[in-house]
Amino acid sequence: MYDEEELEAIQDGESEWESETLEPVMDRFGERKDRFATVSNLEVDRLYTPDDVSDLDYLEDLGFPGEEPYTRGPYPTMYRGRTWTMRQFAGFGTVEETNERFHYLIDQGQTGLSTAFDMPTLMGLDSDDPMSDGEVGKEGVAVDTLRDMEVLFDGIDVGEVSTSFTINPSAPVIYAMYVALADQQGVPRDQVRGTLQNDMFKEFIAQKEWVIPPEPALDLVTDVVEFSTEETPKFHPISVSGYHIREAGSTAVQELAFTLADGFGYVEDAMDRGLEVDEFAPRLSFFFNCHNSFFEEIAKFRAARRIYARVMDEWYDAERAESKRLKFHTQTAGQSLTAQQPINNVARVTVQALAGVLGGTQSLHTNSFDEALALPSEKAVRVALRTQQIIAEESGAADIVDPLGGSFAVESLTNEVEEQAMEYIEHIRDLGDGSVRDGILQGIDDGYFLREIQEASYEYQERVEREEEVVVGVNKFTIDEDTSPEILHVDEAAQETQLERLERTKAERDDATVEAALEDLKATIGSDENTMPAIVDAVKAYATMGEIMQVFEDHYGAYTEQIGLA
Repeated sequence: MYDEEELEAIQDGESEWESETLEPVMDRFGERKDRFATVSNLEVDRLYTPDDVSDLDYLEDLGFPGEEPYTRGPYPTMYRGRTWTMRQFAGFGTVEETNERFHYLIDQGQTGLSTAFDMPTLMGLDSDDPMSDGEVGKEGVAVDTLRDMEVLFDGIDVGEVSTSFTINPSAPVIYAMYVALADQQGVPRDQVRGTLQNDMFKEFIAQKEWVIPPEPALDLVTDVVEFSTEETPKFHPISVSGYHIREAGSTAVQELAFTLADGFGYVEDAMDRGLEVDEFAPRLSFFFNCHNSFFEEIAKFRAARRIYARVMDEWYDAERAESKRLKFHTQTAGQSLTAQQPINNVARVTVQALAGVLGGTQSLHTNSFDEALALPSEKAVRVALRTQQIIAEESGAADIVDPLGGSFAVESLTNEVEEQAMEYIEHIRDLGDGSVRDGILQGIDDGYFLREIQEASYEYQERVEREEEVVVGVNKFTIDEDTSPEILHVDEAAQETQLERLERTKAERDDATVEAALEDLKATIGSDENTMPAIVDAVKAYATMGEIMQVFEDHYGAYTEQIGLA
């Protein structure tokens, strides 16, 4: 963006500044520390000038909002048109309690629902399974059958609200229940809106929730993509999730690279299934973490859009703008929250949320300040939501599209993050002999992702221990007084309530219809047909989550047994 003569003048001016202005101050006072770096340990310079972005091509690398490569935002007006969706995560105890929290959030101005499930539901187990004892309703809501879904959305028109479901191994069953619920409410399937996480690559890489082995799990993910393309075209069948990769200890660059690679792997699998890229790609969505390093996070989001647009165009021949327009949800960093001085987390979440907004997110969850201690209380949830509303309505941050675009520091960091992320993506592609999908499967099999994340996590913790990385209230500015807030406790009776409803549902359903539906599902799996229609039929017969997932486990075998963890 600058000619050689201008750059030489700037370089000369910087040299003069260093000798005449900077050096006397450095000799007398120095700086706070010898090295400055982001949370991910990317070194940051003292000063950025046009010389740091001298090879930047404005139209090619930045462009304009709503146009390729979407560095400056996926839509032309961004938040001047409408603000991001404020989608607070909610789910605990019984479906009645979570339904009440849903209504509370809607009344407080939330513009989308996001559902958290308990561990048994996430793992495809029923609440009455011996493995579920003590975990029912503890870290999310328990959903065993369609009856639970009916109560969960009581008084909520699924044709009017967009709902996100954070669930993976058993995602197809929850999605089938939501489709069945829409059918019950008389909502046309093509009007159903929402997002299903359904990201099994991420599970094998970082979060470690699975039922069946990677390859059949990928087939099931693609079943959902194929079915959704035909039946629920406004529903996002995958939310490719970097959030949990970052929570496991990755750097920002690793989070970005592994997440985008996962997305490209799903694209390749769907195309191999025979789907046209421009049919399904517009409904792929992504989910990123937003940590404390303000400028690094903004750069990560901008680099993500640029990489995605170029790869979808050059590698997969996407033609529609919507196929190349990366859209993502952001959640503030759970791993950054501290149990010590928990009210400090309000400040952390505010910084992280502002970075997400300035990075151009499409929806946002702000963590509650008490989440390092327990499930969020109603007061803490309200503060978290108000944080978003203050940013949207009072800060002015939503009034300018990509206000940091053109910043020498931000553009330089964006380029650096993009370059390092692409090195990872190309390496994964090489692992698969030209296929990102096969490279991911190979990387899962040989432990590549696990090693990369473990090394990054260990290196970060070492910096915290050496106090090179300051965590306020933990390794600096500590206090002795007890500052623990009141926390939410899930009533132990929640499990009993759930077990009673499950028992009633089983007693009232037609066992012959259930058995026939499960037999049909078995036959469908054996025939290599899309399993989603059979799953929808099974949930409509009130087959349980555990019964349906057991059919898949019986056919493919439990992955834990195959890797020697059973």
